[in-house]
Amino acid sequence: MGTKMLLSLLLHCFYVTTASSPGTGLGVLPALSSVERTERPYFDDVSPRNVSAVVGESAVLRCRAKHIGNRTVSWMRKRDLHILTSHIFTYTGDARFSVLHPEPSDDWDLKIDYVQPRDAGVYECQINTEPKINMAVMLSVEAAAATIWGSQDVYVKRGSTISLTCSVNVHSSPPSSASVLWYHGNAVVDFDSPRGGISLETEKTEGGTTSKLLVTKAALTDSGNYTCVPNNAHPASVSVHVLNGEHPAAMQTSNRATYLTSQLSCAFITYLLSSMAGR
Repeated sequence: MGTKMLLSLLLHCFYVTTASSPGTGLGVLPALSSVERTERPYFDDVSPRNVSAVVGESAVLRCRAKHIGNRTVSWMRKRDLHILTSHIFTYTGDARFSVLHPEPSDDWDLKIDYVQPRDAGVYECQINTEPKINMAVMLSVEAAAATIWGSQDVYVKRGSTISLTCSVNVHSSPPSSASVLWYHGNAVVDFDSPRGGISLETEKTEGGTTSKLLVTKAALTDSGNYTCVPNNAHPASVSVHVLNGEHPAAMQTSNRATYLTSQLSCAFITYLLSSMAGR
């Protein structure tokens, strides 16, 4: 055996010995385990774990799985342990469910179209490692509804402007300026009426639609119930009181004073009657 071959064998034995012995200071094993840790599948937990959706709209539950290799990403519905998707395939008869996985990304998002109240609950994004790892996402479902800002009772002085703002948490379908109607009592507010001074401002936002009703130079006849009626959500109402120069706080004070006066009068009459009966 030549000298070079002998030296090669000795060097090989040295590396095998040091690699299998902890604490040698050469860092062979730590380097390998570091690579293994880096390549082990994990969830890049940057997406919200609580997602809200409105009935009739779409919801996207996000899942970013890193270093999955030849493993599979699946989505499961927690309440009935039903596997909804595996890889890019759907395993449910409900066509509203699908996977969003643009190649070559790490995203495996679950999309639910036309969300229904029954869709609320916990969903799990899973990677079929051993043992299996998962990430839970909570879906909350809200009713499509309108909300009028402020109090249920609105007080304005005669001659001032009535301003009512209605927010709808869904987008109109199809989008149009007529997606929200306003009613005064049982009649649709007529912006072209001879009265004049009535206008509407509609704004489409990411979260839905905002409609603002303005009625200038308020008259006593403008009092009454105003209702915001979206074409695809529950309506909302407020009661408008046009005051003839009297502040609502004064009205409440006056009513309270009348009540107290009445109570004192009753007490005084009761006292007089009892005094007369005792004679």
